[in-house]
Amino acid sequence: MRVSFRNLLFLVAVLCLGATAASTSLASSKRAQARTYTTPSTRPMRTALADAIQLNRANSRAFALARSAGAQYVRLIVRWRSIAPATLPPGFDASDPNSPGYSWGAIDATVEAAETAGLTPILNIGAIPSWAYANNPDGVNGGSPNTDALGQFATALATHFDGQNVDGVPAANVFEVWNEPNLSLNLSPADASVYRDMVNAVADSVHAVDPANVVVAGELDPFGHAKSKKQKWYSVRPLAFMRSLLCLSKGSHPHASCRKKVHFDVWSHHPYTYGGPFGHARIRDDVELGDLPRMRALLQAAVRLHHVVSVKPVQFWVTEFGWDSNPPRPHAAPMALAARWTAESLYSAWHSGVSLLTWFGLEDQRSPSPYKSGLYFHGRSLDSLRPKPVLTAFRFPFVAYRHAKSVSVWGRTATSATARVAVQFRHGKRGRWKTVGFIVANSNGIFRATLRLKASKADWLRAVAPGSGKSLAFSLTVPHHPHIGPWGSN
Repeated sequence: MRVSFRNLLFLVAVLCLGATAASTSLASSKRAQARTYTTPSTRPMRTALADAIQLNRANSRAFALARSAGAQYVRLIVRWRSIAPATLPPGFDASDPNSPGYSWGAIDATVEAAETAGLTPILNIGAIPSWAYANNPDGVNGGSPNTDALGQFATALATHFDGQNVDGVPAANVFEVWNEPNLSLNLSPADASVYRDMVNAVADSVHAVDPANVVVAGELDPFGHAKSKKQKWYSVRPLAFMRSLLCLSKGSHPHASCRKKVHFDVWSHHPYTYGGPFGHARIRDDVELGDLPRMRALLQAAVRLHHVVSVKPVQFWVTEFGWDSNPPRPHAAPMALAARWTAESLYSAWHSGVSLLTWFGLEDQRSPSPYKSGLYFHGRSLDSLRPKPVLTAFRFPFVAYRHAKSVSVWGRTATSATARVAVQFRHGKRGRWKTVGFIVANSNGIFRATLRLKASKADWLRAVAPGSGKSLAFSLTVPHHPHIGPWGSN
């Protein structure tokens, strides 16, 4: 077939345009291909649950629910007065767990149920027997224990749970010294020197049983309250209590104020917060979530000055925290906000150096109890519990923050293990989800990256990972609710 010169030129032009279009399409495809980011090794963010009702008895269903929520630890109350005899029998040896008079059955069953579910128990010691007081309670304030008696009980407790003392008794090796000792309702006098002696008595005892045992100190109430004529109880502001305990001066560069040392392996706090997960306390020596870096700096100063004695690097934990939600509690954070704040609380704490956060509690407590910070609504039975969105945020936390030409994201897989996490983007509440990047989580399940993504306040992101499912959608509009606290706005 003969082709004219003009037609030949037209055919060449068409072929060139086609090649250019194919090349452009290929380039666009390469640009659209989601980038993969790798998360470097970082400290973990383990999670734990505390629930004074459901998780302090041998309830296998409750512990299974805690484990399915992604928790790796569970905080259990060890009631000294329930284990020890009410009156001392002849020949009773408080350091010997096999001494007649000790009753271990209830705590054994609880620890076994926890460990069967794959949870590591944190044994929180409290509740003084009547014969073991150094300072008696007055009907409001809690009194304080004889430290020799406390040390003997700690020896018995650690020996009982050493995995070798009695066949069938599981091993446990994390021991927490008291709950909120800066609060006179729990310890009176709420004095740091009294508490120092208690911590040292427990640490010396449980470390003598096994040097690998872990001692947790602190667990402080986040707010100070003065004693008054109308209010007989009081609490010492946590940083003031901590400085006294650790023998440190005030100021940004604290120096030694005494020579006494305290023995522990973990420092913990209860940073209940007003105004969201980055909120700061109004009074300087109180400590909310946004103030955790100040508390960690004080802890690090004490470690540098050798005021803390530990054979291992000292960790920083949160052993109680939560947000009440509405529903069911009026004036608490609306449910969507409570869920967002849950994920952000884990991030905020992790960013401040915390490696374990304990949520309070598994389910909302029955009314008239005011505590409505459960992962589940209260139900007639554990099998009938309805999950809150808070559960997803706790199990698979994910946050995202917008910058000029990028979005920084952070999260932790529900399995706390490595996985390839897809980050998805949606414009507005009704747009379609599309994958804009992949992040390889590290061995602790932490994933973070700064995505090259131009986004607006109207946009949303979420994470998707094998074994974790989908995180909650996270809005790039930052809410501001300064008057909502952990238990509501009033």
